[in-house]
Amino acid sequence: MTDSQLIREIKEGNLECYAELIRRYEKKILAFVTHLLRQAHLEHMAEDICQDTFYKAYKSIHSFRDVEATFSTWLYTIARNTVLSELRKSRNSDVYLEDNPQVPLASYDRLPEQVLLRNEREHLVRQAINNLPEKQRSALILREYEQMDYNEIATILDLTVSSVKSLLFRARQSIRAQLEAYILDPHLDEAEGMNR
Repeated sequence: MTDSQLIREIKEGNLECYAELIRRYEKKILAFVTHLLRQAHLEHMAEDICQDTFYKAYKSIHSFRDVEATFSTWLYTIARNTVLSELRKSRNSDVYLEDNPQVPLASYDRLPEQVLLRNEREHLVRQAINNLPEKQRSALILREYEQMDYNEIATILDLTVSSVKSLLFRARQSIRAQLEAYILDPHLDEAEGMNR
């Protein structure tokens, strides 16, 4: 069944179909919410906000019209608005991301230097993303991590497609500028040479 068919069934009283929609989107919404909350060190709230998102969607399902947007776009919009509301409440929206406490496991065939360099790169990229303004960060996460097209992102962020493209361009330019010193560091280039 398509999302539209499931929603039609739900509107006709078959509430069990909502469990299928949750199953389809729960992991994606949870990942998106977690990305947005990481900036304020509030990842521990991700599951609650994800559940709140699905609850709000369920309560409003009768007002959803699939001619205006896809269900997934509508759901991401609810998730984003719920996160922003929570960030306003917590007043931590200007706190920057901390590193992911999980240490990636290295395979036995990788040199320790390679693992350290990769971890450092990941840390710098996360930091650069965290330094972006909220709309640029959201657009980048939706495009790069959630693999959404420009129209979906525009709907979620309530912008035009050209504004989304502009946000993504500025976000990528900002990240490139933030990482430029690292990329051009001659000492790191020498270390990179060990990988070859």
